[in-house]
Amino acid sequence: MSSNGGAPYGSDDTTSFELQPPQPIVPYPGNPYAQPAQVAPQLPPPSLQDPGTGRLIAGRYRLLAKLGHGGMGTVWRAKDETVDREVAVKEPRVPDHLSERERANAYERMRREARAAARLDHPSVVNVHDVAVVDGRPWIVMELVRGRSLGAALQEGTLGVREAARIGLEVLGALEAAHTAGILHRDVKPDNVLLGRHDRVVLTDFGIAQIEGETNLTDTGGFVGSPEYIAPERVLGQRPGPASDLWSLGVVLYAATEGVSPFRRSNTPATLQSVLNSTPAPPASASGPLAEVINGLLEKDPARRPTAARVRDLLEQAANPPAPAPTQVVHHTAALAAPAVGKGVRLGPKTLLGLGAAVVAAAVTAYLVVADPFAGPLPDGWKQRDLGTKVGVSIGMPAEFTKDKIDPEETDGTIAQYSDPSGLIRIAVDRDIKKDDEEGEIPETALDKAFEDWTGLKDGEYTIDIADEPAPKGGPKETKYQGRDAAENTVVYTTTDSRAPRLREARFLYYRATGGDMYRLWIDCPGKGHFTEEGREIARTVVETLEIDNL
Repeated sequence: MSSNGGAPYGSDDTTSFELQPPQPIVPYPGNPYAQPAQVAPQLPPPSLQDPGTGRLIAGRYRLLAKLGHGGMGTVWRAKDETVDREVAVKEPRVPDHLSERERANAYERMRREARAAARLDHPSVVNVHDVAVVDGRPWIVMELVRGRSLGAALQEGTLGVREAARIGLEVLGALEAAHTAGILHRDVKPDNVLLGRHDRVVLTDFGIAQIEGETNLTDTGGFVGSPEYIAPERVLGQRPGPASDLWSLGVVLYAATEGVSPFRRSNTPATLQSVLNSTPAPPASASGPLAEVINGLLEKDPARRPTAARVRDLLEQAANPPAPAPTQVVHHTAALAAPAVGKGVRLGPKTLLGLGAAVVAAAVTAYLVVADPFAGPLPDGWKQRDLGTKVGVSIGMPAEFTKDKIDPEETDGTIAQYSDPSGLIRIAVDRDIKKDDEEGEIPETALDKAFEDWTGLKDGEYTIDIADEPAPKGGPKETKYQGRDAAENTVVYTTTDSRAPRLREARFLYYRATGGDMYRLWIDCPGKGHFTEEGREIARTVVETLEIDNL
C-alpha cells in the first residue's frame, strides 16, 4: 500500500480503472515524502489547512495534513489519539463517474490492500495497523514512513551500482515474502518504493495485489498497473506469476541506474507495444552482477528469467563487491579545487558534449567545499592514479571510477577523464603545454585563464549543456595550490535538458607551473538531494590528493 495515495508520477501511467493517465501526486505542506523534513508539531493556521484537517476518524485518528493523493485515495498524516503516535491514513477516493459496481470494487480493492500487507511480516513492507470503516468506506491506517519515494529520488539523479543493488535486495525481500504468502504485488515501480530513515526501504501499495484464491477484481478487457513496468505476459492477458513481479523489479533497477524506464513511450499504447516487442539497450551505467540481473529479468519469456534466489545472489555481489587491495599511504598538502568552463578548454567539444550528457543524466547539482590539506591515507576503496606523462598529474579517486574514452586527436593525450559507474560524478584534468603553444595562447597567470574560460562560458562559446537563461553564475578568484598562486571558479548553471532542466554547480582549479604549463582540474558531482554528502566527500578528497609532477 502506498503512503502517497497510490498515484504514479509518469504521464503514461494508468489508474486502476482504465488506461488513462492519472493526476500526479500533489505535495502538501508537511508531506515527508515530497521532501524529508521535521513534521510540524501542531496544525497550521486555519487559512492554510486542507479541507478535512482536524477531522476525527473512527473516534481515534485525527487528520493533521495531506501527504498526497492519487487515483484511489488521499493519504493523510494523522495522530492516533488512543496510543499517541503519528500514522498514515489512506482515505478512499474514487472517481465520481464510476458505477456502483466499480465503486464497490474499488472499496474491496482497498480492503484487499490492507489484508495483503497485513499478511506479510517483513521489514520492507509497510505495517498496517487498522482498517476503519466510515460510511461504508474503508480507511486504511498504516505506519508513517518518513522519507521519500525512489521515484522522487530519481528526479534528482541516478543511483550508483551498490546503492541500486542494496535497494533491489530490500524490494526483492518484500516480494519473496509476498510470493510465499500467495500474493502478487503487480505494481512494482519506483513510486511504490519508499526510502525511509536509517537506510530502510519499503515496498508499498498492495492496492492491486492479487491474493491467491480470491476473485479477480479487474474488469473484463482491462488490467491494472503502470504500463512501463508491466510484464509482457500480463499485457498479453496471460496468467501472471512471481516472475511478473521480478520483471517489474528489473525495470525498476534499469530506471534506477539509467534514469528512465527502457519501455517508456509518449503514450500508453506505444508503451505497451515496446514492452512486448522492444529489446532495451544494455544498461550503460550498471555492470557486472547488477547488469546480469537487469538483463536477465527483462527476458520476455518468464521461464527464462532468473529465479529469486539467483537474483538475490547477484544483487548481494553487486552490493558488496570484494574489498580492493590495500592502498599506499600518501601525504599531500594540496589546497582547494575550483570551477569554470570556458574558451580554449582543452577538453574539446566532443569531450565537453560527453561530460555534459552525463551531467544531464545525473540531473543533480555539483558542489565542492574547501578543505584542509590532506595528510593521511586514502579512504578505503580509493587508489592514487597516475594520469600519464602527457597529463603530468596524479589524483586519488574511488577504485570503481573508470577512465572515459577521449579521441586522442582531439586532446593530444593531454586530457584524462574518469567517471563513477552511475555517471553522477566526473573528474577531468587537462594540461596545456607551453612548448607546444606556438600561437602564445596560454595566459600568463592561472587567474587570467580562469577569466578567459568564464568569459567564453557566459558568451555561449562551449558545447557543454548550459542554458542561456537563467544565466550561469560564478566569478574567478585567486587561491593557493600547495602554497603557490592558483585560481578557482564556481559556476552555477541550469542544464538545457528540455524534459527536466536541473541546477548544477561545477568547480575548477587552475594552476600555471613555473615552466608555463597550464593545469586545470574539473570535478562535477552531486550537490543537491539524495547524494549530496557522498558527492561532497568524494570531491573534497579528490582535490586534496592532486599531485602535479612539474611544479
